[in-house]
Amino acid sequence: MDMQAFLDSLLRWLIEFGGKLLTAILVLWIGFKLIKLFMKLLKKSKKFHKIDTGAQTFILSFLSISLKSVIILTAVAILGVPMTNFVAVIGSAGLAIGLALQGSLANLAGGLMILMFHPFRVGNYIVADDVSGTVKEITILYTILDTPDNVRIVVPNGQLSNAVVQNYSINETRRCEIVLGVSYKSDMKNVLTVLKDMCYACEMVLRDPEPFVRISSYDESQITVKVRVWVKASDYWTVYFDLTEKAKEVFDENEIEIPFPQLDVHIDK
Repeated sequence: MDMQAFLDSLLRWLIEFGGKLLTAILVLWIGFKLIKLFMKLLKKSKKFHKIDTGAQTFILSFLSISLKSVIILTAVAILGVPMTNFVAVIGSAGLAIGLALQGSLANLAGGLMILMFHPFRVGNYIVADDVSGTVKEITILYTILDTPDNVRIVVPNGQLSNAVVQNYSINETRRCEIVLGVSYKSDMKNVLTVLKDMCYACEMVLRDPEPFVRISSYDESQITVKVRVWVKASDYWTVYFDLTEKAKEVFDENEIEIPFPQLDVHIDK
């Protein structure tokens, strides 16, 4: 092959490849634009807003990654890369990446489990292992919590899906309990009556089930009384602190002593 023939062949290849490259770039650019537009329309869809908030975030992340992967594969096919070989390479790379990213795959599976079984939803206050907070977002790999003192915690979904999760928001009502100690000199019938009246005087305390006030134990320095009332979950802490503060007031009004730790010493002569 002489030089002229070689150059002609090279020129034809460059023109052909250039056309394919330009087409692939256009497919990528237009495809990504369409995906972005589709995601915006999906977010604004009324039917989509009916889906659980946590599932919305997960679905958006999953669709975005999947659609972009399809566009990239299409662009690669336009360039003339044999898809059989390409898929084999992707499969091998995927296996290697999968082994390297076992934690991320566990988080992905954990996210699917959370969205399928709903142990918690966006807006719930949860405690799991050593973390607690209000669920703000459930993404494809992580769950985002905000603590009561406004600290953001990002927890891997794999960890949450395998943890014992306490959900304080899923039920409408909660039982609130305060523990009080009174002197052995106290008239216990009066103590129980005073405390029960205190519970009924609180408007946020539910009447059904009715307040429970009973002696729970006889301890070294005091008689321990437990007060249990049912409240709306949203009123829990308000009622807890209100009753704790009010108990001291009603004890003072009725001359009921809250004892200090004490010890009787008997001297044998």
